[in-house]
Amino acid sequence: MAHPHSHSSSGSPVAIPEDKIAQKATLGGTLMHLWPYIWPGDRSDLKMRVVWSIVLLIAAKAATLIVPFTFKWATDALTGADTAPIEPSNWTLWLIASPLALTASYGLVRALMAVLTQWRDGIFAKVAMHAVRKLAYRTFVHMHDLSLRFHLERKTGGLTRVLERGRLGIEVIVRMVILQLVPTIIELSLVMAVLLWQFDWRYVAVVMVTVVFYMLYTYKATEWRIGIRRRMNDSDSDANQKAIDSLLNYETVKYFGAEEREANRYDRSMRHYEDASVATYTSLAVLNAGQAVIFTFGLTATMLMCASGVRNGSNTVGDFVMINAMMIQLYQPLNFMGMVYREIKQAIIDIEKMFAVLSRKPEVEDRAGAKPLAVEAGTVRFE
Repeated sequence: MAHPHSHSSSGSPVAIPEDKIAQKATLGGTLMHLWPYIWPGDRSDLKMRVVWSIVLLIAAKAATLIVPFTFKWATDALTGADTAPIEPSNWTLWLIASPLALTASYGLVRALMAVLTQWRDGIFAKVAMHAVRKLAYRTFVHMHDLSLRFHLERKTGGLTRVLERGRLGIEVIVRMVILQLVPTIIELSLVMAVLLWQFDWRYVAVVMVTVVFYMLYTYKATEWRIGIRRRMNDSDSDANQKAIDSLLNYETVKYFGAEEREANRYDRSMRHYEDASVATYTSLAVLNAGQAVIFTFGLTATMLMCASGVRNGSNTVGDFVMINAMMIQLYQPLNFMGMVYREIKQAIIDIEKMFAVLSRKPEVEDRAGAKPLAVEAGTVRFE
């Protein structure tokens, strides 16, 4: 594995230990490294895809916010808010006053939201895959430029894993940050604006407190689960290693009659894997339960305030339905934040390791303006 470099006061590169990569890697720094590949200066077509992806993202989130409003309008039309209730036998008035049309518009808006989201993902896919290909190609070429000393000090399998994990890490960062995290932040901001416009500051405060506690709990629980998953993976690797080594040395094991000893060694590793696996599933249940409880408190608080508003006439039944639908929609992307955080954290480390290889300076480089060798009938002539 390569080491990233900093520069000392004398200007010579100083290697940073590999175990510091995870500590130094940040989301902002990784995105700055990736930005020239996501917004390539020589590809105006890819730039337009980024622009259209942003436009579709905003349009999709606007459609997402319209869905609760269609609930509200249809409910108010059915209950006769601000008007007399519509008689079900009067079909003409039902169509004009549009309870049916508003209900149908709910389905149409939900379909539009899904189409815009998938359209955005499809347009941005070419940008993401172009970035993956260009970075993988650049890293591959750079590996060949590095000296023999560099390759002798490292196993080839380790370098291929850097390339593979870095490539997958770019896909994860693009998918999770640009297609998951950023849309969630935009949706949360729009929800806050709508709540302030449609209701009052108390609703905004309740939602903000709920989201803050939700994210803090998700962060702490996910960090706890990452340690458990690491132990589970280590136990799995250890058991797999013992099984392969024992089978590869089958004749030696049989010669010394060590079958039971090898089986006990394998079983100890599998017991550790079993314990870690149980802890992994248990911790996931704790994470999901805690998230549900925190969000339910926020949802209940906003609905209680709205129910009080319906009682004193400041809100309608449609408002009550709308606040419920809006909160439920907000919960869906928030529910994936633990997974998003875990995937982004691992992807950042993998990408930084790839950039560490790219930052390694070749020991032998051509001088600026060097001319190619001219080879003539077994002789080499320097031009």
